Amino acid sequence: MKKGRFCILYHKFFLLAVISCGSKNYISEIPYHYSSDDFFKSVQAEKQNQASQYSIVDDNPNELNDDILKIREKYSIILEVMPREIHNYKLYSYFDEWIGTPYRKQILEKQVGVEMSYFVQALFSDVYGETFPKTPDGIFRAKSIQLFTGRSFLKEGDVLFFRYDKLHPISDVGVYLHNDRILACTSKGLNIYNFNDEYFQLRYVAAGRLKYKSK
Repeated sequence: MKKGRFCILYHKFFLLAVISCGSKNYISEIPYHYSSDDFFKSVQAEKQNQASQYSIVDDNPNELNDDILKIREKYSIILEVMPREIHNYKLYSYFDEWIGTPYRKQILEKQVGVEMSYFVQALFSDVYGETFPKTPDGIFRAKSIQLFTGRSFLKEGDVLFFRYDKLHPISDVGVYLHNDRILACTSKGLNIYNFNDEYFQLRYVAAGRLKYKSK
């Protein structure tokens, strides 16, 4: 009787071990893809669950309004930086409403279609009061832009220039945010992407910064 019970327990243990190993392999093969909002919500929920473990501190000494605090918190999580590193609230508030807009050539309409050079022109006009041409090459040649190539110098709001073919040395633009995250528009739409991805690294030409911002 004892031997039979031992055999049953042994088989159960062996089955659980096989399932466990198989689950680990299966989980490691799942391709996780988070949209910006999904990633933000998942981390925000986790932070709320852990909130009771920490002391309450005043993290709003500048008395920012609720909308700005929400934007700062959201993009500090998405970009994986401290909230205090999110400086230009107007910049983030502006493009936040455009996230997910599909790519469409020579169009600038929220959640309908957007071409990145058109978007950058509108963004810099609204956020920085600077007028650019609508083409990537036109922005590249703008007199108010100081060009450089070193990635270690990149700061929030710098324009990135990309090359896709020989006929168009400057084919597209993007905007640098923080922590190697950039705002760009691909076939997947306008969103935040990892600048280290091969897709961008093979096409990166230079970056540009408004001259009055360089000080």
